[in-house]
Amino acid sequence: MSHRPLPGRRSVLRGSLAASAALSLPTALGAAPAFARSGRPTAGWGVQAGDVTCDSGLVWVRSDRPARMIVETSATESFRNPRRWHGPLLGPSSDFTGTTRLRGLPAGEQIHYRVLLADPDDPRRTGEPVTGTFRTASAKRRDGVRFVWSGDLAGQGWGINPEFGGYRIYDAMGALDPDFFLCSGDNIYADGPITETVALPDGRTWRNITTEEKAKVAETLAEFRGNFRYNLLDENLRAFNARVPSIVQWDDHEVTNNWYPGEILTDARYAEKRVDVLAARARQAFSEYFPISTVRRPGGRVYRVQRHGPLLDVFVLDMRTYRNANSPDDQPTDPQGILGREQLDWLKRELSRSRAVWKVIASDMPIGLVVPDGTNIEAVAQGDPGKPLGRELQIAELLRFVKHRRITGTVWLTADVHHTSAQHYLPSKAAFTDFEPFWEFVSGPLNAGAFPANALDGTFGPDRVFVKAPTTANVSPAGGFQFFGEVDIDGHSGELTVRLREQDGTVLFTQTLQPGLVGQ
Repeated sequence: MSHRPLPGRRSVLRGSLAASAALSLPTALGAAPAFARSGRPTAGWGVQAGDVTCDSGLVWVRSDRPARMIVETSATESFRNPRRWHGPLLGPSSDFTGTTRLRGLPAGEQIHYRVLLADPDDPRRTGEPVTGTFRTASAKRRDGVRFVWSGDLAGQGWGINPEFGGYRIYDAMGALDPDFFLCSGDNIYADGPITETVALPDGRTWRNITTEEKAKVAETLAEFRGNFRYNLLDENLRAFNARVPSIVQWDDHEVTNNWYPGEILTDARYAEKRVDVLAARARQAFSEYFPISTVRRPGGRVYRVQRHGPLLDVFVLDMRTYRNANSPDDQPTDPQGILGREQLDWLKRELSRSRAVWKVIASDMPIGLVVPDGTNIEAVAQGDPGKPLGRELQIAELLRFVKHRRITGTVWLTADVHHTSAQHYLPSKAAFTDFEPFWEFVSGPLNAGAFPANALDGTFGPDRVFVKAPTTANVSPAGGFQFFGEVDIDGHSGELTVRLREQDGTVLFTQTLQPGLVGQ
């Protein structure tokens, strides 16, 4: 691997960690903490970076009161001769969150940044700076790319447990010094209340940090915002955010389980039954709490392509906003499908334009694993191993397009099903054969219940090469089965290596793919 080592990277975080240490998990549950400079704006929820390219990046912060966001960048952690960026005024309309776009950055370099929050009435009055760092994408192929991915956080009632070490999986991911983290959805469980204690099968007790907003299902905008803030109570996550930029997508639990547009809920826990109303509020909170430029634009969208130099393009899908209603999904025609026509056409167009060696398709749901919704189907595969039906028709159209346009280097990454596995899709085993072989890798959860492996659907010929999953449902993080994946692209050979890892970083499975092949 030709990826540049960055010795001492953790040392650049002293300012950020010192600031975040002021947030005491057992006591500060609902508001940002106060720093030494009382009466000044504070940024106790940490900082994040996202949408990082060769020459730009977005920096995020949340204030505890109205403030002007200011970002300073430097090539070194000493911040000599910093470059200053004036950001937005943070106020209640965005829950005191905001992002600042940094442009004209050097490619392939470590960027040290610090965020200052200034009193709008007296710009000289600023709170303690909160620092972070990220590495811009390299314009040189030889530098290589390394990233991690996973999904599903605080699900099934398993929240932040200080006795367990909190969200400790983020320490293992950060230790790999990734260029970025791809979060494959279910960043929050807006439909999953967190209680103070949960009885474990072995007689022990799981003890959660709790907040008012996590005591019930999220319905109001304030409750959705509180769900995102809940995760930021964890110091492991805040420290990770300060040193690893993110690429974030969403799935169902940002709103409610297995939702689709137009749905009217029958769940008695909800006073607001209209999913479209809930989704709009969730989308606003999602856009406020992650540095994603496309969501904040007028008519904004979650799906997008994130270009990371000559080796990698990441195509982030949205399998929620444009899907049809969940059903048995066995219809012979399906113009809406799971992506919607506009998104599918966009994906085909952008894949054709891509000149990257590898095209990672970040899918919030797996392709060939059957994910039920009661008697209906939640994902793509519906359990019929024959010709494509329902939502499978759009996937078949995409796979056929990739083959006939001879688009190389496509790899599918996903989470959602709360176990880890590797599927090799082969026309020789499939009912639909007009595609080239490809791989799909599944990882997760980050901190949620683990579940048995899903059944396979033979339509696209998946061969499950590896799987690790419990035999019982909703195994707590204390019981293991928490996973993340790593992708390592070598700058000299162009080889892409996937490693599926446990929450402590132990490697479970490794697969290396060769560049430039139409199918493998």
